[in-house]
Amino acid sequence: MNKTILPGARTGEVHIPASKSQAHRMLLCAAMGENEVTLRCRGLSKDILATVACLKALGASVDAEGEVLHLRPVSAPPPGLCLLPCGESGSTLRFLLPLVGALGASAVFEREGRLPERPIEPLGRELCRNGMDIRSDGARLSCSGQLRPGAFSLPGNISSQYISALLMTLPLLEGESTLHIEGALESAAYVAMTEEVLRLGGVRTEKTGDGYRIPGGQRCRFAPELSVEGDYSNAAFFLCAGALSERGIRVTGLDPQSRQGDRAIVPLLEEMGAQVASDGSSVTVKRAALHGITIDASPIPDLIPVLSVVAAAASGETRVIHAQRLRLKESDRLHSTTQMLRALGAEAEELPDGLVIRGGRTLAGGTVDACGDHRIAMSAAVAGGICRGAVTICGSECVQKSYPDFWTDFQQLKGD
Repeated sequence: MNKTILPGARTGEVHIPASKSQAHRMLLCAAMGENEVTLRCRGLSKDILATVACLKALGASVDAEGEVLHLRPVSAPPPGLCLLPCGESGSTLRFLLPLVGALGASAVFEREGRLPERPIEPLGRELCRNGMDIRSDGARLSCSGQLRPGAFSLPGNISSQYISALLMTLPLLEGESTLHIEGALESAAYVAMTEEVLRLGGVRTEKTGDGYRIPGGQRCRFAPELSVEGDYSNAAFFLCAGALSERGIRVTGLDPQSRQGDRAIVPLLEEMGAQVASDGSSVTVKRAALHGITIDASPIPDLIPVLSVVAAAASGETRVIHAQRLRLKESDRLHSTTQMLRALGAEAEELPDGLVIRGGRTLAGGTVDACGDHRIAMSAAVAGGICRGAVTICGSECVQKSYPDFWTDFQQLKGD
């Protein structure tokens, strides 16, 4: 489906949907917990629904009433082979893979899009070393075997999701485990979010000098009702659109103390010269004298496409560094971001592990291929704020992956 965005900056107010990152963690921990939980989650994206479908296939009961989920935990895995439709959700696959082993279940993950190309190593290696059998056959990933407690080791610079997956699973095992992290931990804020959800459920993990000691025999016990906080990753698109608008955009529903790594969008826009004002659960961003900066992508890979749009409007040069992991997302985001900017008339250079954007001019507009990537589609919409002509986005339906109501929220904004 194609979507055409009229040129010019936008202004108004948006109430942002629930954090996809926190929802995955709460759902998984509650499904393996001790008590029934009602989870309020505004905006059920395809990725969240993929996690729900997989948990139901593993024996959890999840009933939805609008945006309220009533969840009863797994008592025992169903007999036979479990088919787990994880779609294109990398979080669903990586978080649930060790959980299947903790249950001792036999399962097949059914993967779509680029997910079969996205790595699961070295997580898979560690799981196999501790009792699981994992085999990949095209779009299907089969796993079986009982995961054993013991010593686990993961590098810190590949994916924080591997570490979060083990932190959520190892407490369920009968014995104590250790998790050694090799080198510096990238995207540490996402691991901190996992720790926070576990603490909320009363599960103890102990930090050591190089990782964690994790006592076994623990299951989360949450309060009867939980709410998922607003999503800074999705808020970033409207905050960046505000940075291109003289009158600005106000985003509500955000936790100013959130542990989400993408909360960094607020200080980054300030560093680029935007006018930023925070008031409780809302953040307002307006355009000021924007200038280029150097952006370290390692802790915030999902913000790079939309920050590149702001960079195209900023005077001078913006450099994105340490961005190699962007090549392993729903698209090769270093390439697709460069192609998006060039298609609209911006000057952008793709590097092996980064980008250079030379900004400070109005763009012509044009047609952008979203490449099946929700963040490219939404970034292209934001780019309409600095274009003379319309922006047509091919494959705009891919926003369903993380933000089903994006086009409704975007189009209710007014011209600046």
